[in-house]
Amino acid sequence: MKYALVVFETEASRRLIRADRAAYRKEYEGWIGALAAAGKLVGGDALETERTAPATVRAGADGARVVTEGPAHAGEETLGGWFLVEVADREEALALAASLPTPETVEVRPVLESA
Repeated sequence: MKYALVVFETEASRRLIRADRAAYRKEYEGWIGALAAAGKLVGGDALETERTAPATVRAGADGARVVTEGPAHAGEETLGGWFLVEVADREEALALAASLPTPETVEVRPVLESA
């Protein structure tokens, strides 16, 4: 089964990472490498969250698309990136998320597989 491990950042988690970026990157890359070596990593990407603000496109009441500056959902957490993993079940996906060496929040979601 495929799961998305969706990473959410906060200003506090960014500060912790910035405090020792080299050590954080080494742990993070080790986790990614082990996941890839085990054949469980399908893909993933980090999003640029520090220099460029997001924009959101929504359908207005009349159906016209409206662009607004800022995230789709206001709040302390910002979407920071994701990993796509292939695992046996939800429990394994949760275990991988729990083992990710990060101060960030990780949301685990199953990927809808097409019939």
